[in-house]
Amino acid sequence: MTGISPGFDLHGKLTLVTGGGSGIGAGIARVLARAGATVIIADRDTVAAERMVAELAGQGHAAHAVVLDLADEASVTRACADLLARLGTPWLLVNNAGLQDREALLETSVGEWDRIMAVNARGPMLMTRELGRAMVASGNGGRIVNIASNSARVPSVIGLASYAASKGALLSLGLTSAFELVEHGITVNTVLPGGVITPGAIGARGPATAGPGRRKPPLGMCEPEDIGAAVLYFASPAARYVTNQTLTVDAGASLT
Repeated sequence: MTGISPGFDLHGKLTLVTGGGSGIGAGIARVLARAGATVIIADRDTVAAERMVAELAGQGHAAHAVVLDLADEASVTRACADLLARLGTPWLLVNNAGLQDREALLETSVGEWDRIMAVNARGPMLMTRELGRAMVASGNGGRIVNIASNSARVPSVIGLASYAASKGALLSLGLTSAFELVEHGITVNTVLPGGVITPGAIGARGPATAGPGRRKPPLGMCEPEDIGAAVLYFASPAARYVTNQTLTVDAGASLT
């Protein structure tokens, strides 16, 4: 693969990105594809997934689409079984898909809390369980990268109680997964994005954004591919001895 440093070459690696049809997931998929990986776009939006596959294929990359709903256990288990039968065991799982709608803490409904938790926390657990089993069975090790959020550590926007709590759960899931899977040669790490320009962020439901998070970060707003670069590091040969770690990509927002 010309132009790719050997330390970051993913040629021959099968990778899967949840929520890969748009936003941060699409940025991650583009970075992984350029590093030589075969990318599985897993998304509940069939049109978005197929569009992303077509974009990558048009650039000469190998890509496939898998449709699943992270909030539905049966959908996850069925989709994972199908992709394992068709494509084999992914080397890399990126738990990226998430909901980020806002609701003021004192007005938070159980229904909204459960809806966000189902996708942002339970969904990644299901994906880790299903594909983690396959990674262990393959005996070839593997990588898992979770996309949490810096809001799990540093509250900065009013209305993200459910979202931040779900991302805190994902952060803890990563720590536990790293502990339980290290003996199988599977590393687990977490990326904590700050503000990223995505359709999901722009179109999030709920009250207008309020709080310190409205300030522009010192280095400017992140782009989806900035998060993809962090994922590439954790997925790469260069990070073969890195596990149980978190990397914040927030353009310096935590300094303000």
